[in-house]
Amino acid sequence: MNHKPNMNVGGESDSRVVPAKRPNKGGRPSAEGAEGRRLTKENTEQSTASQTQSWGNALSGLHRVREAARRDKRLQFTALLHHVTIPLLLDSFYALKRDAAPGVDGVRWKDYETDLDKRLEDLCRRVHWGTYRAQPSKRAYVPKPDGRQRPLGIAALEDKIVQQTVGESLEIYEEDFLGFSYGFRPGRSQHAALDALWTGIMRKKVNWVLDADIRDFFGSLKHEWLIKFVEHRIADRRILRLIKRWLRAGVSENGEWSKTEVGTPQGSVISPMLANIYLHYVFDLWVQQWRTQRAAGEVIVVRYADDAVLGFQHRADAERFLQDWRERLSRRLSTFWGSPTSVDKPGRTASSLCCARPSASDSSPN
Repeated sequence: MNHKPNMNVGGESDSRVVPAKRPNKGGRPSAEGAEGRRLTKENTEQSTASQTQSWGNALSGLHRVREAARRDKRLQFTALLHHVTIPLLLDSFYALKRDAAPGVDGVRWKDYETDLDKRLEDLCRRVHWGTYRAQPSKRAYVPKPDGRQRPLGIAALEDKIVQQTVGESLEIYEEDFLGFSYGFRPGRSQHAALDALWTGIMRKKVNWVLDADIRDFFGSLKHEWLIKFVEHRIADRRILRLIKRWLRAGVSENGEWSKTEVGTPQGSVISPMLANIYLHYVFDLWVQQWRTQRAAGEVIVVRYADDAVLGFQHRADAERFLQDWRERLSRRLSTFWGSPTSVDKPGRTASSLCCARPSASDSSPN
C-alpha cells in the first residue's frame, strides 16, 4: 500500500548556533553580493526570515510524515529524499560533535565549517544527482571492560552529515517501535530501562530472569535482511541506495581497505537507527508474539540496543524461549550469543537488578 504524503520539508535547529548571515542559494548571487558590498540591513533581515521559514517548514513537514506513519502502520514512503535539503544538512552539521576524530577524509568539523554554505550546496547537489559516494569507515578500537578491544568505525565528515539527515527521515520508525525498546531512542535512557525492569519485576510474577546480549551484533547483522526490514516502510529507492552504499563502503585500517559483507560500523551516525530497525523485526515483534502464544505464564521484556533482560514466571518458559531465540538468531544473524547465557532466580530484592550475566554454573535454582 503506497501513499505519497507531502514531505517537501527541510530541517530546523532550535538548540544550535547557526550563521546569522548566509549567501543566497540557487547560484544566483544578489547584485550587492556580485559587487562585493556587504548586505544591507533589509536583505539581512529577509535572509534571516527565509531561514526561519525554512526550518519552520521542516518541522511541520517532518511532523506530518510522523503523523502519517502513526495513522497507517502499513504506509510506505516513496519520496523521502527531498527531505535532504540544505537547511536540514546545515542542522545536521551543527548536531555533530565538534571535537570528533576525523575519518579517512582527514576533515575535522572546524575545517568543514569554512565556506560551509558552498560545501553544503555541493553536497546536497551530489546527493540528489546520485554522484555522492560514501567513503570507507576508519577503523579504531576502544578497550572493553573484559580486556578485549571494541572495533569502531569512524565515518568521513560528509557521510556523517548525510547520515544524520537521512536518520531524521527514518524516525518514522518511532511510530512502530515497541515500548520495551529503550536503546538510542529520543527521550529514553539507560535509567528509564532500569526503571521499567524494576517495575516489571516488582509488579509482575517474575521468578526467573534471562539476561543476554548478542555477540558482535553491529558487526554481524546481515545486509540483505536489514534492507528487507527497511523496505517495510521505505519505498524510496534513492534512500535505500544510500543505506546500501554506507553498508558496503568498507573499512580502512592502517591504510588497507577491506570489504564489508555483513554488519554496520559501530560508532557511525546511522548505525543505531539501523540496529533498532533490525532488532524491531528480528526480536521485538517476535518476542511480543512469543509471550502471548507460547508462554504459559507472565513474561516481561526490556531491551536496550543489543542487550535484553526478560523475566519469566516459569522456568520452563525461560528455557523454551532461550532455545527458540537461539534458533531464530541463527537464521537472522551471522553470530550468536556473547557469553554463556542462562536462567537465574533473582528473588524479590533490590540486588536482583544488579546481578551480572550468569555463567552456565549458575543455572540451578537457588
